[in-house]
Order: sequence, then C-alpha cells, then structure tokens
Amino acid sequence: MINQKINKLFCLLLNKSLVDLYNNLLPVEFVNDEDGVFLTCFLKDKVISSNDFGKIKKQIQKNIDRNYSITYKNIKLSEAKEIFKNNKYKLDFLNSLKSENVGVAVIGDNEYIDFCEDLKLSKFNVIKAFELFNVSGSYWKANASNEQLTAITAVAFESKSELEEFIKILNERKERDHRKIGKDLELFTFDKNIGQGLPIWLHNGTVIKREIEKFIFDLLFQYDFNIVSTPVLGTKQLYETSGHWNHYRENMFPAIKVDEETFVLRPMTCPHHLTVYKTKKHSYKELPFRIGELAILHRYEASGGLIGLERVRQMYLIDTHVLVTPEQITSEIKRCYSIIKTALETFGIHIHSVSLSLHDPKDKEKFFDDKQMWANSEKQLQSALDELNIKYEKMVGDAAFYGPKIDFQAKTVLGKIITVSTIQLDFLLPNRFELKYHAKDGTEMTPVLVHLGSIGTLERFISILLEQTKGILPLWLAPNQVQLILVNDSLKEYGDEIYNGLKKNNIRVWYDLSEERLSKKIRNGQIKKVPYQLIIGENEKQKKTVSFRKYGSQDSKEISLQEFVSLLKDQILSKK
Repeated sequence: MINQKINKLFCLLLNKSLVDLYNNLLPVEFVNDEDGVFLTCFLKDKVISSNDFGKIKKQIQKNIDRNYSITYKNIKLSEAKEIFKNNKYKLDFLNSLKSENVGVAVIGDNEYIDFCEDLKLSKFNVIKAFELFNVSGSYWKANASNEQLTAITAVAFESKSELEEFIKILNERKERDHRKIGKDLELFTFDKNIGQGLPIWLHNGTVIKREIEKFIFDLLFQYDFNIVSTPVLGTKQLYETSGHWNHYRENMFPAIKVDEETFVLRPMTCPHHLTVYKTKKHSYKELPFRIGELAILHRYEASGGLIGLERVRQMYLIDTHVLVTPEQITSEIKRCYSIIKTALETFGIHIHSVSLSLHDPKDKEKFFDDKQMWANSEKQLQSALDELNIKYEKMVGDAAFYGPKIDFQAKTVLGKIITVSTIQLDFLLPNRFELKYHAKDGTEMTPVLVHLGSIGTLERFISILLEQTKGILPLWLAPNQVQLILVNDSLKEYGDEIYNGLKKNNIRVWYDLSEERLSKKIRNGQIKKVPYQLIIGENEKQKKTVSFRKYGSQDSKEISLQEFVSLLKDQILSKK
C-alpha cells in the first residue's frame, strides 16, 4: 500500500522543511516500511514535539507549492564528506561505505542536498496528501549508550483517499497491538527500575502463560517427551564446548565470575539437555530420546530493538530436543511438525510463511565449516518439507551456526515477519559433546540432534496470540472466564453463593464488587474481553438462577448455576 518512491521523496521534503524551520537541525536517516517513513534527526538545543506538527506541515506544503526542481547525482565520497562535514551522523554513514560514489538529490539551485537514490521524480507536487503521526526518542544505531535523537513517523500518498484508507488500517492495527491489549487486559508491564526488556507478568498474564504451558506439556506427554529442569546458568566452558561462546556471544549477557568459575546466563538449553543425555549409556533401542523443559533464558537485545513482549531480554521457552539415529531423522521431523501443527491450530495462529533457513557456504566465520554435514542436514530438512507438501522459501544465510532449520513465521501488526515455531537439525553439537549410542551391531555411533521450538518463547507467542485474536481469547485460555456483577449490594449473599460455586468448579471468576455503576461494570467487562458476564438481580435470587451474556452478544439467557457450570466445562474441555 505504501509507495516507496513517494515516501522517499517525502523524506527529502520533510528533511528540507525541518532544516528550513530549525537551522541547527542535523537530518540523519530514514527508514521506509509498510507503516511509512521513520525519520530521525538531532537538534542541539530544540526538542520537537507533536505540538510543532502544525508549523511543520505548513512548511512542508510551502515547499510543495514552491515547485522546486529535483536532480539526482552520483558524487565522489570525498565530495560528499565535504558537503556533510558538519553532520557527524552522515559522516559516520559515509565512513562505513566501501563504494567510491554516493547518490544524492539536489533541491533547487543547490539549496538543499541529501542522500537519495534516483527516484525519477523531479517535483514535490506529486505528493497530494501526507500526515505526521508521532514523535519519539531513538538512540543512534539503536544503542542506549549513544545520543538519543528525535524520531518522527510520517507518511505520504499521491491522493487523499489513499491517506484516509491508510489511517483506517492504522487505527485497526493499533487496536490489535499486543502492547495496548496487554495494558487493557492487565497482563504484563515493564519497569525501568527492574530493567529494560524484562517483562513483569501480572496475575492475568500469568494465568494465560500457565494455561499455555499446561497445554504444551500435555501435548508433549502424548509425544513421549521426558520433562526435566536444569539451571539458568552454565559455565563458560559449557558454551565453549557447544560453540555458542564463539558464534553467539553477542547475544549473550556478560559472563559472571564466582570463586574459581565463570558462569553465563543461558541463552538456550541444548547444552544442558545434551549433558542430561550423557548421564548414562544409551542403546539404539532407546532412541529417539526426547527431552524438554520450561526454561528461563536470557538473551541480550539492543535497547532500541526491544518491542513489548515480541523482543525481550528474559524469556520463557518450552525448549525440546530429540536425539535420533540417522534413519529416524525424516520421521522425527514429521513428528515435530505434527506437534507444531496441533499447537498452532488449537490456538488459531495464522502462519504467514515457512522458510527453510540454509547456511551461506561463503561465510566460514558464522557457520561451522563442514561441507558434508551441511549438505546432508539441508537435504534431510528439504526432503521432509517436500514430503509434507509444505510451501517454503529458501533463506540462504539464516541457518544457526550448527545446522539448518525450518521456521514458521507470523506477521506482526507492525508488519514485521517473526518466527513462531522452529525445527532445527544439528549434526555438530552431538559430536562436540561426544554423545554416543550402541548401534544394533554393537558399535558406538553418534546420534543426530533435532531442536524443536513448538511455539517459540511464551512472550513472543503471547504477543502474536493477542494481536491475531485482538485479545478475545477462548474460554479455556481467558484469565477471567466469568465476570460476576450484582445489581445491588443486598444481593451479596446470593452473589457469594454463585462465586463459591464457580470457584469450586475451577472456573476463573472476577467478582466485581467495585463502587462503579452497573453500566460501567458491564463496560469494563467488555474492555477486558471477559467471555461471560453474569448479572444477578432480585429475579435471579428468587428463582435461584443466573442470567448470562456472552462476549460480543447483546442477548441474555437465564439458566441454573449447575447448567451454566456444565456449559462452561464443555467449552473448556473442547478448547473452544
């Protein structure tokens, strides 16, 4: 929907307009995506706020009306450095270039020059509609240790009708943003005193998390997984053995030295699970060896990349691993896919795409250098996908350092493609940990490792779940399954009877005894998307019944408490 050329042109226009208004402004960069232009700039003694938007928009329109000519040139890097010598951010960009030339756009008679490819657009007047949305802070290079710049989000179109349609879609996306839903439903929060990227799960969010955990563990039980619990720390030596210390260290928290040992907050559990496998000898008859746990992991993310639950620094992962013989690889991959398929269908998660992440044979630093291993493992995964008749896209260079993987991707409300579930094949780690099993002929063989992330981290999975459902969760998963509302305080005794009856049957009930008016209580239940509202009046008390209304419906129904409990239990059991 977003015309990239128009928005790149608009960024030039916005940059020039800001410079016209604020002489001490240093335009820095812009990013074009599905949501429009993201522009960052630096002002030495002026902070732009949304209150300045009226003035900025007037200046933008003036520059459109002035009918400037726009010419595009390729200039030498040395010339560009001279032009932008007073803009340290653009000089930083130029110093990172390996080419000898850079593309620029010249506005008018050298009145303004900025980086830009040749857009084949010679006038600003092709822009017929634009909007500035918000201002925020943005650290230079997404690093909190750098200066914080001003970031403006904006968009432009060739017609007013396109802008109106875009704003309508944007409003819909805001309603689906898991951060807004999480706040409305009181699921999670963050606090700077605890730390960036460290979610605080509130009661309602913890309920959802617990129900998901229970479902996945019950599913894994059906697929013969053994559940263990291992430490949140591992020694540096453990991760040197696995190879993560050399290939994944930038995503790990700094090491912690205690006495004579150096520890690392674990970013994954595979080294721990392989250590569990080594606690005893194994025969081929015991394979596949399936192991899993609910693990607390820590991964370093730049502060600028933290987005609600989607990208955090501490996460919960129901991490599972399977050790197999080479002959069992394809059947086990299919079995893992069956787990993923069941989980995603139960939660109603829509998958945007599936990718087969392969190694880049030219990159000897990122990927373990073993041609035969890569050829074998990539062939096995591709064959399994083909046999399952799953459409996929090959992504060269996206594999883990130890092996290829199948990634099941979802699309966020911000338009990002992120991984939900994954199956990874690994011939490397079993060798590094010297894992063995006794083959049928009595010889010692090395097993193959299959990494399975059935739903990914709980944080990311819940963010996707909230966005795809708008927070309207099925009864079995909803943190509050019933909201109990009394018409007046004189009904408290009967209300207590209903409350206790629901609790006795393990129904999660929100007994709303607040001082709010009846209409406000009903409204609050709708905002929190409670599946059922019970409204108890004198009539219900006399007849020993309950009147309930389902979320999204205006119709009420009156039945006995026992019938209502049976109705809920049937729905919970069926996961509807």
